[in-house]
Amino acid sequence: MTRTVVVIGHGMVGHRLVERLRERDTSGDWQVVVLAEEDRPAYDRVALSSYLDGKSAADLSLVDGGFLADPRVQLRLGTAVTGIDRTGRTVSTSDGSVIGYDALVLATGSRPFVPPVPGHDLDGCYVYRTIDDLDAIRDAATEGRPGVVVGGGLLGLEAANALRLLGMTAHVVEMAPHLMPLQVDEGGGQVLSRLVEDVGLRVHCGTATQSIDGRDGRVCSVTLGDGTVVDTDLVVFSAGVRPRDELAEVAGLERGERGGFLVDERCRTADDRVWAVGECAAVEGRCYGLVAPGYAMADVVVDQLLDEGPGTFPGADLSTKLKLLGVDVASFGDAHGSTEGALEVVYANNAAGTYAKLVLSDDAQVLLGGVLVGDGGAFSVLRPLVGRELPAPPEQLLLPTGSGADTGALPADATVCSCNNVSKQDIAAAISEHGLGDVAAVKSCTKAGTSCGSCVPMLKNLLAECGVSTSNALCEHFRQTRAELFEIVRATGISTFSELVDRHGTGRGCDICKPAVASILAGLGHGHVLDGEQAGLQDTNDRFLANMQRNGTYSVVPRVPGGEITPDKLIVLGEVARDFGLYTKITGGQRIDLFGARVEQLPAIWRRLVDAGFESGHAYGKALRTVKSCVGNDWCRYGVQDSVSMAIRLELRYRGLRAPHKIKAGVSGCARECAEARGKDFGVIATERGWNLYVGGNGGFRPRHAELLAADLDDDELVRLVDRFLMFYVRTADRLQRTAAWIESLDGGLEHVREVVVEDSLGIAADLEEAMRRHVEDYRDEWAGVLADPDKLARFVSFVNAPEAPDPTVSFVEQRGQIRPAPVDLPLPAVPSRS
Repeated sequence: MTRTVVVIGHGMVGHRLVERLRERDTSGDWQVVVLAEEDRPAYDRVALSSYLDGKSAADLSLVDGGFLADPRVQLRLGTAVTGIDRTGRTVSTSDGSVIGYDALVLATGSRPFVPPVPGHDLDGCYVYRTIDDLDAIRDAATEGRPGVVVGGGLLGLEAANALRLLGMTAHVVEMAPHLMPLQVDEGGGQVLSRLVEDVGLRVHCGTATQSIDGRDGRVCSVTLGDGTVVDTDLVVFSAGVRPRDELAEVAGLERGERGGFLVDERCRTADDRVWAVGECAAVEGRCYGLVAPGYAMADVVVDQLLDEGPGTFPGADLSTKLKLLGVDVASFGDAHGSTEGALEVVYANNAAGTYAKLVLSDDAQVLLGGVLVGDGGAFSVLRPLVGRELPAPPEQLLLPTGSGADTGALPADATVCSCNNVSKQDIAAAISEHGLGDVAAVKSCTKAGTSCGSCVPMLKNLLAECGVSTSNALCEHFRQTRAELFEIVRATGISTFSELVDRHGTGRGCDICKPAVASILAGLGHGHVLDGEQAGLQDTNDRFLANMQRNGTYSVVPRVPGGEITPDKLIVLGEVARDFGLYTKITGGQRIDLFGARVEQLPAIWRRLVDAGFESGHAYGKALRTVKSCVGNDWCRYGVQDSVSMAIRLELRYRGLRAPHKIKAGVSGCARECAEARGKDFGVIATERGWNLYVGGNGGFRPRHAELLAADLDDDELVRLVDRFLMFYVRTADRLQRTAAWIESLDGGLEHVREVVVEDSLGIAADLEEAMRRHVEDYRDEWAGVLADPDKLARFVSFVNAPEAPDPTVSFVEQRGQIRPAPVDLPLPAVPSRS
């Protein structure tokens, strides 16, 4: 006899329960009725902020056509539950229906918590929970204006990122002393604050929102407990959630002490026909705000409905790994070291912006938990080791230079995907039995990696461990590598991202493939980077042809080829800096950087510079930055070649060359190496017989010396080999891969590069040279391109409704006779920004 289960709520957990029931109910005993308050089917709330970064509601949907067409599933959208009669086993709905049930599952989720702050109900206050909420926030957002997010936890930072994606300056207010207090410790929170401030967030920790002030019924500012006043017309509450348990009173069900439907370890209420799952369920009195425990609850209930399996909630893995505003954040196990006798091992590198902590048992043998900020690469290996003996000394697991542990160190029964309770041996068996050949197949077969995605790197490692070579696809939207996409664009003449993804990819793209394709299109001369849809593909810096700084202003870096500059041009730079009130600094690449420009000031600054003969230095782009030089044999008594002239020639030749990563170069006039050429992507050192060419060096976190590619070259031979080297790199390197890493990744390494570039082993040298010739011929200054186009100029405003108005949140203080950004907690600007 067919029975009916009514599921109230169609969020991620409710949908998961229905899916698992339909998968496992092979006899067709259950008919499912799903009642959803929202007018759209279940969607991925974990990826909600991506809705403001190009994804559509359809992209986020968890429901496919097969689900909607299933004759045993009835999905009723926009239908609220108004009553539950447990005696008669019926549910009443807002449309007047009465539905009988044999089993009832409450999956009502949670609602955002809005603190009772004075002014919380003013027009301009929003919550961050649903797609409709995001639509409302998007409609209210004004690009360039400040917005305030109340709450600095996981959801708060997601909301702040949403405002950032809308072009706003986000202020995050958190009562705890540091961000994400539930997930990370104080040390990790401090590093996280610095990293998110570097991308433009304003962080206010250790203070509360005292009041939300209004004018004519609408938000006009927010006052914090420390006296700071933030001028804003948009406030987003993201200070946690509360269980949606209103039906407990209607149904006569007991609540947990802190809310939620009180259920036992089987997720069952006191009524043996009524269960609760997800954020609304208080399992033995405790609510869980993550999706993974909710999925586990869904499986528990399905076990009982089908009289299969253990049917008890196994507890929750509260581990978290995510990327917020480009920053890795992860915590697992006892992240705060609350276990009695626990020991901590901490590695912090403030220069690199990374923090890692392991919590160990009192004998330092068993891993209890940990925190990772800035670099979450070790998470996929460390999390499954919680509660087990360490396979290596803790410092090897933390230090970047350590050998670390890999999937081979994990025992077979270690849980790799906690969201879906999939172990290492489950995945290995699936790979072997079903001949799985890539991560997508593993995800489809085992469900591992289909929820939060933090275990996906581990899936790649397990495939390799099982002898399967994995895909080098650029991202989920393109199965091709970056190099393959470059060749497709070059061969077909495709000139837009939309055409490329329609013909050779899937979906709408993401923050991986969009900038990568933008770079390819720019590198192949398909117009200005802000032409048409290309503008929307760019990263923030490329979008404004300037580098965004920590206080929301921009730095302007004009090109100074080879570091050589006339007195007249020096005077112009000084006058521009003085007239616009900018901070000036000479960079390590022999250029002058002008800091503190507001977005609406950029075109006026560029006009002054372009009129004086300057052009963009591409400090914002993945492109050639500088060719540093010493003074050479014109002035130096040790110089043997004219290094300045060669540096100018090379910089003017390769300016504007878009590449997988930034490119830096240097030319030294003798072996004393004053231009530090061997620390560059390509470096040139003079000899008495000509030039030596070195490639594959870089500074940064992992400095590397360049290696000799060819020796004793004359001027034209040198340029010809650099042409070939750079174009070979541009065509074949992966996204965001510096020349050093690219060379290491090639079979044969430097020797292979020498064979292709110097010896022309592939017969492509002439083609590489011709491609570079076209680049040189087609080069146009990007700043001048904006100044000549009214449509492009219209993008450079702080406020679209007041184009000339300065951003009042930008303020400075004086230091050593120049400005610097005011501290974020400074209530009033000490030095006003100049118009």
